[in-house]
Amino acid sequence: MTDEPDTPILDDHLHLDPAHGRGIDAVEDFVNAGGTHLLVVNKPSWMLEDVGDDESIFRAVFETTIDVVERATEVLPGRAWPVLGVHPALISKLTGRGYTPDEARDIMQAGLDIAAEYVAEGPALALKSGRPHYDVGDPVWEASNDVMKHAFELGAETGCAVQLHTEGGQDFTEVAEWAENRGLPADRVVKHYSEGRLDGPTKSVLSNKDELEIAVEADEPFLMETDFIDDPDRPGAVLGPKTVPRRVEWMRAEGYDDAIRTAHVETPAAVYGIDTEATL
Repeated sequence: MTDEPDTPILDDHLHLDPAHGRGIDAVEDFVNAGGTHLLVVNKPSWMLEDVGDDESIFRAVFETTIDVVERATEVLPGRAWPVLGVHPALISKLTGRGYTPDEARDIMQAGLDIAAEYVAEGPALALKSGRPHYDVGDPVWEASNDVMKHAFELGAETGCAVQLHTEGGQDFTEVAEWAENRGLPADRVVKHYSEGRLDGPTKSVLSNKDELEIAVEADEPFLMETDFIDDPDRPGAVLGPKTVPRRVEWMRAEGYDDAIRTAHVETPAAVYGIDTEATL
């Protein structure tokens, strides 16, 4: 990579923890590898504050993320944007504290309402929601789907995309239909930690070479991510902050120039309404 990047390089989904993790040091690693833009998703509430069953906890988590995004933007050749929401595993934390699934649903929907305020007022770019990626009982599953549908309603109202944390798989057409039915276009629903093939939402592909090759061959809109979690207790978890720039370098060597533009210019513009070239 050169000192002056010739193309935007966006990591669509990573976390920064300025209090407990590497924070801005991780951003500097990303920049030194050639990265230019970041979408920073707030960490789960229980990792930064308490479990998250009242408004003040959600706001504290969101403010922490907005603050670190402002600091990241000072370091980046481009800029960073916050993606705010409620991690779907919060429902298990809440029911473990004695809340019913319906009570947990209401708390999580209220947290999303607060996140949507930050989108409507400007600091945040998109919302984050989803459903558990592990087995849960029917009441928790149904409540989780209700939370996700509420996120779609908020996305439609505020005109923003919704990133999803869900179980694995390739067929999410039903989820995309839920979004469409609530006024949110399916292409503005982003499945984070996606495989190279996906039906329904826009895929944010975890940047392993095998899955990226599949995404390139599919010749569809896609994004690239690391899901870097910035947790000192799990230093090798998911992918490091240098990964997306390094994968772009590999893609360029493979002749995947069109796919690079798809993932880092065209899809971000279509999904989030951001111009990664003008902000570089």
